[in-house]
Amino acid sequence: MSLKVMSIDGRKISREDPPYIIAELSANHNGSLETALKIIEEAQKAGADAVKLQTYRPDTITLNSSGPDFQIHGGLWDGRTLYELYEEAHMPWEWHKPLFEHARSLGITIFSSPFDTTAVDLLEELGAPAYKIASFEAVDLPLIEYVAKTGKPMIISTGMADAEEIQEAIDAARRAGCQELAVLHCVSGYPAPAEDYNLRTITDMMERFGVVTGLSDHTLDNTTAIASVVLGASLIEKHFTLDRAGGGPDDSFSLEPDGLAELCRNSKTAWSCLGQVNYGRKSSEQGNAQFRRSLYFVEDVKAGELIQESAVRSVRPGFGLAPKHLKSVIGRRAAEDIPCNTPVSWNRLA
Repeated sequence: MSLKVMSIDGRKISREDPPYIIAELSANHNGSLETALKIIEEAQKAGADAVKLQTYRPDTITLNSSGPDFQIHGGLWDGRTLYELYEEAHMPWEWHKPLFEHARSLGITIFSSPFDTTAVDLLEELGAPAYKIASFEAVDLPLIEYVAKTGKPMIISTGMADAEEIQEAIDAARRAGCQELAVLHCVSGYPAPAEDYNLRTITDMMERFGVVTGLSDHTLDNTTAIASVVLGASLIEKHFTLDRAGGGPDDSFSLEPDGLAELCRNSKTAWSCLGQVNYGRKSSEQGNAQFRRSLYFVEDVKAGELIQESAVRSVRPGFGLAPKHLKSVIGRRAAEDIPCNTPVSWNRLA
């Protein structure tokens, strides 16, 4: 399988590079620009590669209706209408410019998920370096095509999408000119149980779709995300908040600063330990090679004497012949006087 590569804002992303960590700000601003600015600061401090926004208004994502189709039943947002939820959760468009400027001043990449063409137009004005298509929009092929025409790298989350729908989204992006594309394995539960993730799907996605592949993780800790790196995930996205008890629509299933720092650190450790296929002695083992077993004389042997089985044992340390030579040593004659506790070597044998 050939190496799939993309880059965002000059950062190369592939299986041969450390995992690209995206801190999803989502609705965790909780109506405060200052909170949103602080989230960006904490994401940068934690070591995230990027912070991601969501760009929509309630009227661009749904209709202002309380009809049955627009009511939420069950889960975190039970009893609310879609319009009410998105009115609370949306990022005011006038905040985008100061948020982009703040992220850039801190040296952390910032981009967003647009939910309609007007959002793409706004983000283009701000010079967004990449775009993310949310799982619920992965079936919106006209939106994917519109984003692809910007020529920017695109990431598509695949929660709820089957293999055919994922392929359709990829084909739409390619057809409209997207050259750098990634897909994220995702479970659109909030939160999602780890056992729903079926991480082996990541390996299949890499082979089936032939693009950079990662994980959008909605579990409550970092275990699933870190495990995904071992299976080839090149990007990891997690919701990020200042306080999981903050009361916002997404706070309860988001990472706090310590958790994000742990994810950035441990995912890179998981990646670095993959290395290459290597059966050779590692640098950290060099000093311990002396403690392997080897053959030692455990009796005094005079020059010319036959070496008896009782005179040689396999013991630590490892300065003598390897134990596999024991049968070749027994019955040979000593070439010199050999005191007890001497390592066996061929030059001591006649």
